[in-house]
Amino acid sequence: MNRTSIGLFALCLVQIICSCRTEDKVMTQIAIDYPDTYRDTSVVEDYHGRAISDPYRWLEDDNAEETKSWVTRQNKVTFEYLEQIPFRQQVVDRLTELWDYEKYSSPFKESGTYYYFKNDGLQNQSVLYRMNDGGEDEVILDPNIFSEDGTSSLAGMAFSKNGRYLAYLVSEGGSDWRTAKVLDLSTGLHLADELEWIKFSGISWAGDGFYYSKYPESRAGDELSGKNEYHSLYYHRLGDLQSQDDLIYRNDQYPQRSVYGSTTEDERWLIIYESESTSGNALSVKDLNRPGSQIVSIVDGFEADYQVVDSDDQRLIIQTNAGAPKERLVQLAVSDLGGEMRPFIEEEEDVLQGVSVAGGKLFLEYLHDASSLVKVYDLNGSFVANLTLPAIGNIGGISGKKEEDEAFFSFSSFVIPTTIYSIDTRTLEYQVFKTPDINFDFDQYVTTQVWYESYDGTRIPMFLTHKKGLVQDGSNPTLLYGYGGFNISITPNFALTMLPMLENGGIYAVANIRGGGEFGKAWHEAGTKERKQNVFDDFQAAAEFLISNKYTSSSKLAIRGGSNGGLLVGACLTQRPDLYAVGFPAVGVLDMLRYHEFTIGWAWATDYGRSDDPEAFEYLIEYSPVHNVGETSYPATMITTADHDDRVVPAHSFKFASELQHRQQGDAPILIRIETSAGHGAGKPTSKLIAEQADILSFMFFNMNEYMQFPLKG
Repeated sequence: MNRTSIGLFALCLVQIICSCRTEDKVMTQIAIDYPDTYRDTSVVEDYHGRAISDPYRWLEDDNAEETKSWVTRQNKVTFEYLEQIPFRQQVVDRLTELWDYEKYSSPFKESGTYYYFKNDGLQNQSVLYRMNDGGEDEVILDPNIFSEDGTSSLAGMAFSKNGRYLAYLVSEGGSDWRTAKVLDLSTGLHLADELEWIKFSGISWAGDGFYYSKYPESRAGDELSGKNEYHSLYYHRLGDLQSQDDLIYRNDQYPQRSVYGSTTEDERWLIIYESESTSGNALSVKDLNRPGSQIVSIVDGFEADYQVVDSDDQRLIIQTNAGAPKERLVQLAVSDLGGEMRPFIEEEEDVLQGVSVAGGKLFLEYLHDASSLVKVYDLNGSFVANLTLPAIGNIGGISGKKEEDEAFFSFSSFVIPTTIYSIDTRTLEYQVFKTPDINFDFDQYVTTQVWYESYDGTRIPMFLTHKKGLVQDGSNPTLLYGYGGFNISITPNFALTMLPMLENGGIYAVANIRGGGEFGKAWHEAGTKERKQNVFDDFQAAAEFLISNKYTSSSKLAIRGGSNGGLLVGACLTQRPDLYAVGFPAVGVLDMLRYHEFTIGWAWATDYGRSDDPEAFEYLIEYSPVHNVGETSYPATMITTADHDDRVVPAHSFKFASELQHRQQGDAPILIRIETSAGHGAGKPTSKLIAEQADILSFMFFNMNEYMQFPLKG
């Protein structure tokens, strides 16, 4: 019997085995008959003399009919289960109600005209508007008409310097692949220019065209899982065919390197960044004012990060962590590009996250204990003042022009929805420009920051958001979130999807574990390669802190993370299944022996190491979630992924779900929810976001034996 016939024979049957009593919050579980998943025991690979079985290797082929059938059967089990959770529709309705408010981006100015994004409330994608003085604002680009189901999204854009053209990128079905199009803003019509096979790229104008990065065209069937190599920087002139575009840079000697180009605001300099991983980059420049000028290398290694943040006739200002683990600004003379970088603004105790230039000032955004702190300098590098922020939270950067005094910024926290402020860059005084109107009483909730010790004594901060007057009796449903990788900082951003949990007495906990960028390069490196176990230890110590301090208990604790955070959750589920009631590994990197074989996975090796290295194999096999599932009782788990995820291919999740279902010894459900026409997460339409988040919250509360109610009484 082949794989397809086995799967079709094993029809799934889901039924409630007894009723749910809402009056005393006692609920029974839903019985599940999982589809049989074929185990090919003949697939064994030798890793440095050690034989490792890979029985679900066949699920890596996303085009195979057997895989498609498996996806259909697994989704049938999952959605039949979710549909029988008695309060699921209430959660959908409440999320829909909360989501239905006008959402604005910070305005930005292009050639004397202001633009902004707005979502009326439940639109799948936000719409680009142009402000008109004294008249109604005008729709310039509506991504909701890119596709009938809202799954195509705007994935990047740039205005030409003269303000006439808008070049933009479109993602279909959530894929990382992009198509570039050009809109003539004077006529409202599209040009014939259309560019394909763009990936991990922006658009940077110079003259009558723009720079972009692409890969060679993929072979049919390999678009979503094939290895991406020979990333190349091109220049496209308006009106030309893509085949006529100028190749600016490609490193044929090292096909697994990425190249990205950007131009300075005055379009004098083309800045070229080359990398072979997610940290460290080479830096080169080309003087576009000099026809025929050569590319000049400034940094040719990958030991540190470099980013040009400003330029003028005399110098380039560069943000770097070279010799400064928490980052600083240096300057490089235009007259001596091969010369030494000189200090400009020195490293601080807090981590420098980014720099914005507006109104003749530099706004340096730092992280102080994982929250935003903004320091303002003049263009000579002299300190002006700290920008007093509305509260402890997260600033979305300053949006403005170097020569203009008006700018904008967004601000949010766990209990402050994203609010837009206008700022006078001369006085640093600001006022509310747009504030959201959400049907939620934020005054009843509070965010605090606590510190706890990890297993090796390292102190870790964690944000806790909940109702005021919370009773610490161990009974509170709690969702613990983490990431811990790639130098990415997790800050107090507004989480609309958590509001139904909060109003049902829940706690939202966010742990700033090692591997992230909250405290600089050393904090990041402490969670990489052979030190990756520190990340899992930090997260598990956070769970133990919440339990020992009676915020919650193991039976009321869920853990969640996406991408690298999906790896975090997968590793913690397999290492400490006793510690949690529910797990949500989302779009996770879960097969640590083969992650580098797909799409851009090879670039993550600086954080993980690779299994073809004997030393790295030894620590990867110790925590790789797919390879550490045992015969034990696992918490209720709902793995989430998507069929168009070409960042972390869904095979990771397919294998993990299959192994968990095969070895689960307890009664808790092991489900996989596979979204269609969606990718790694960016650009996902509102309708899919609401459905997915409602399923997550419903699954969580149901498997904690808690009943969600709306509206709440008392």
